[in-house]
Amino acid sequence: MNLLSLPWRLPFLPLQGVLKIAEILQEEAERETGHPSAIRARLEELEQARAAGRISAEEEERAMQEILAEALGEPPASPR
Repeated sequence: MNLLSLPWRLPFLPLQGVLKIAEILQEEAERETGHPSAIRARLEELEQARAAGRISAEEEERAMQEILAEALGEPPASPR
């Protein structure tokens, strides 16, 4: 950044900082949700909900497929 362009870029520096923070937060969220332990925890919660009778077998299967598709980076399945 040279001294001649600084006065015009100065007002946009806070916005650039906010955008950079948003990118970092998005990357971290994607990394955490794709982590094997996070996926395992979501599947275990699903099993517990099924065992407690809060969801049906079909709901469990659909949710399991969504979790695994998300983990593999596949597009979400269309609703039936």
